[in-house]
Amino acid sequence: MFDPSCRPSIAPSPSGGQPQAVVIGSGFGGLAAAVRLGAKGYRVTVLEKLDAPGGRAYVYRQDGFAFDAGPTIVTAPFLFEELWELCGRKLSDDVTLLPVSPFYRIRFQDGSHFDYSGDAKAMRAEIARFSPGDVGGYDAYMKASEAIFKVGFEQLGDVPFSKWTDMAKIAPELLRLSSYRSVFSLVSNFFHDPRLRIVFSFHPLLIGGNPFTASSIYCLIAFLERRWGVHFALGGTGRLVEGLVNLIQGQGGRLRCNEEVREVIVKGGVACGVRVVSGETIPADIVVSNADSAWTYRHLLPASARSRWTDRRIERARYSMSLFVWYFGTNRKYPDVPHHTIMLGPRYKELLTDIFERKVLAEDFSLYLHRPTATDPSLAPDGCDAFYVLSPVPHLQSRTDWSVTAEKYRRAISRKLGSTLLPGLESQIVSSRMLTPQDFQDRLSSFRGAAFGLEPVLTQSAWFRPHNRSEDIDRLYLVGAGTHPGAGLPGVLSSARVLDSLVPDARSLARSDPVTA
Repeated sequence: MFDPSCRPSIAPSPSGGQPQAVVIGSGFGGLAAAVRLGAKGYRVTVLEKLDAPGGRAYVYRQDGFAFDAGPTIVTAPFLFEELWELCGRKLSDDVTLLPVSPFYRIRFQDGSHFDYSGDAKAMRAEIARFSPGDVGGYDAYMKASEAIFKVGFEQLGDVPFSKWTDMAKIAPELLRLSSYRSVFSLVSNFFHDPRLRIVFSFHPLLIGGNPFTASSIYCLIAFLERRWGVHFALGGTGRLVEGLVNLIQGQGGRLRCNEEVREVIVKGGVACGVRVVSGETIPADIVVSNADSAWTYRHLLPASARSRWTDRRIERARYSMSLFVWYFGTNRKYPDVPHHTIMLGPRYKELLTDIFERKVLAEDFSLYLHRPTATDPSLAPDGCDAFYVLSPVPHLQSRTDWSVTAEKYRRAISRKLGSTLLPGLESQIVSSRMLTPQDFQDRLSSFRGAAFGLEPVLTQSAWFRPHNRSEDIDRLYLVGAGTHPGAGLPGVLSSARVLDSLVPDARSLARSDPVTA
């Protein structure tokens, strides 16, 4: 087991010996980067602001319940398996991934529901219940999704896009795949029933995007899920975090929690270490930031060191929605509620317009209800259920005062759940906590409290996103949701994979006169 309060006994040396790498943040992108850097021969130190690793994948433990704070949907498990293989181990040595079926239950406002799975026969039957004439559209859509997947994920997911010519090379493919269209627009080509158009277009919301503006390149998610399935880690997503930390420590790397980075130290245009809030400087040969990309450039680097990601550019960029998340435990079980439920409200496009464009907190909402104890009862005391419910909301430009609004909003959600899926809910709650857009900014250092960083639109994708190798500072690299390829577990793990082609092997790293911090 890892010790989240561990401290290194030996500070990295800025000259001679084993090259040193500092990773800012221990989200999945940072942990994956640390493993890959360790495999390249670096001595890695991971610095985490919170009191335990995980970042958005932090685990809250209270009242006998374990609540995964953020990501709960594991797809493309081979990206985790690769990390274990780099350390001479197998993922299954440390983590058991259990398939979830259906992937999601989509519940409409009228109480009807659609069970979304990777079983083509079952999917055709579900579609036939809603619109028999759309059954053929499903097979055609999955073929289109597969074609997009083969380009967008297999060919481009770990391409650095360091030069504009990288983007120019793929422009014909992107045009051929109609990536200039939105997800909803492309889906509408294949389905006529308005409910099915929602069922097959909601995926961008999982990565912070609006289905009406997100590039149709994100239609690849449908095929990605069918190819590898949707999984949940036995013991919770935190088991994956724990396993990665153990891999890093097994490589000789270190995790330092309760260590907030104040700045990246830059000398002569080169990142040469970091300074933490305590005032300590930690020298490094390379620095990798798993912090939000906008936060990294806006708050951890001096304006004088930035020519591309200036304050003006950061301020004018488009950011994803935020989230209101309520974690709660009940003293009874709700066996009819599946692992993943998407509860749609009375509005779809109009609500998304409120969230992404108007940036106002609407009175209605759509919800994602996560019941992990449907798959793993050990996450709650006997006879109890663990939940979290997530509501997409605008980021902090909405000017919502969450210190006043949070409890009122929670009660509205509780009433909705109590009158639908979880009868008698309010009287059954025995554990409760909330995460608001303000927490995304203050606790998780997300610019404007945006839960997924930059909004995934075509003009902020690939070369247009902050690059994995900083355009402004040498030996500074970025991983996580705010860089290429984007948010979601496959995206952030792939961002670390990109480093394989960018970061020199430690054993061949040219070591000129050391730049000391």
